[in-house]
Amino acid sequence: MRAALIRTLDGPSAIEIVDDHPAPTRGDDEILIEVHSVGLNFPDLLQTRGLYQYRPDLPYVPGSEAAGIVLEAPAGSPLRAGDRVVGIGRVGAVADAVAVPAEHAFPLPDGMSFAAAAALPLNYLTSYFALVERGRLAPGDVVLVHGAAGGVGIASIQIARAFGAGRVIAVTSTEQKGTLALDAGADEYVLSDGFLDAVGRKSVDVVLDPVGGDRVTDSLRALREFGRLLVVGFTAGDIPSVKLNRLLLDNLDVVGVGWGAYTRPKPGGMQRQWAALWPHLESGLIAPVIGGRFTMDATAAALGLMDTRGATGKLVIDVRP
Repeated sequence: MRAALIRTLDGPSAIEIVDDHPAPTRGDDEILIEVHSVGLNFPDLLQTRGLYQYRPDLPYVPGSEAAGIVLEAPAGSPLRAGDRVVGIGRVGAVADAVAVPAEHAFPLPDGMSFAAAAALPLNYLTSYFALVERGRLAPGDVVLVHGAAGGVGIASIQIARAFGAGRVIAVTSTEQKGTLALDAGADEYVLSDGFLDAVGRKSVDVVLDPVGGDRVTDSLRALREFGRLLVVGFTAGDIPSVKLNRLLLDNLDVVGVGWGAYTRPKPGGMQRQWAALWPHLESGLIAPVIGGRFTMDATAAALGLMDTRGATGKLVIDVRP
């Protein structure tokens, strides 16, 4: 089958497209998907250099989110051959077919495109876990979202709105990205340079941060009493430290958000979270913003755009036109 292949850990430029990669076989508890679209994520980029905690053996096919049509499903699965689905695996998605655990495959609302579906699971399930389960989002809470024009950021804006936030403030690096965040549902945006002065001290209840770096201290200063800083990732590259006395002054929480580590081992965990999203998927309140669509041949270029921080929204590989 046709697939993108990584033989060396030299970054996105090392990706090559092959026509003779062995087709996957389905395990007893897996479904086999005919892949139409693939969602790209920051860990996909890190893996091309061996910098992510999960390091697949070489050679490997990149990509973890695949939307398409079920080819085979195990007995007892609610999914059947011919169903439209999106599934989450470890790697292997940028190919004609991929096998994923049946528990990590989800039906799609009528009318949702495969490209939109491929943009959903990791970002939106992570954001739901962060804001609702770990962040204890309460009706009326003011939520500040860093990196708000990226895939996780846009998902967090929409999850916050869908689950009762009173106001959502986007933090972006440029005015153009701020406009994108507004289009995704944010109430307002501020620029990352000087964001604390723009929003004010002790003005928000929840900060969601997939960026890290040097903005953490000001994020804590922005929180009201009993506020929560949700640590989702470190796309800035630097892992910051927190002085614990800052937490004492206003009874603040710094909350780790390890969605994969928590959810993957728990039977039914992802299905429960997908069910919570379902009414908002059907209503259209949750609608991913696709920042770019690429052919399989352009997989290296897509990850290269992510590498240079040129991507906004979710990047998608169209395996089939």
